Amino acid sequence: MSSLIVGTDGLSRPSWAAQDPLMRDYYDTEWGMPIRDEQGLFERVSLEAFQSGLSWATILRKRDSFRAAFSQFDPELVAKFTDADIERLMEDAGIVRNKRKILATINNAKATLQLREKGGLVEFVWGFKPIDTPQPETLEEIPTQSPESVALSKALKKEGFSFVGPTTMFALMEAIGIVDTHLVGSHRRGSSGVWA
Repeated sequence: MSSLIVGTDGLSRPSWAAQDPLMRDYYDTEWGMPIRDEQGLFERVSLEAFQSGLSWATILRKRDSFRAAFSQFDPELVAKFTDADIERLMEDAGIVRNKRKILATINNAKATLQLREKGGLVEFVWGFKPIDTPQPETLEEIPTQSPESVALSKALKKEGFSFVGPTTMFALMEAIGIVDTHLVGSHRRGSSGVWA
């Protein structure tokens, strides 16, 4: 059975992207497109960490608030956050107020700056691009992690990052185009230009 739904516009999307206009727009314009700038990638790493245990729709609805709260995810600014900033964030109803995830974001900003000495976050993460990408026809066929996401998770932890488990890193790899898990038959399959 296909996991694709044909919308009123005639385009095929997975069920998770077919109903909610916000999720549909995200799917149609952002998800799976390459992110190759440090700030953009740091934002995605941060938001994937906040998403852990929650739905992506929840994070997406709060994304503007997250950006405002975390200085547009500029790692140089976030790395300088103080105890006062942590208190401010814990009072901010516009974001997910999880102290461990807030501390991880600040910690990961510092680790991002350190990684510049080894070529930078973008080169580091994209270095885990696999030789090929899944060809799922149903949502059930989409893996939740891969040997590359396990390796990326371990490598980032070694560099001082936290909240970067293998499943979270696979979601990151999907979101930024390192793997293409758009369902075969989706109007977005192959749209990243990374995979033919």
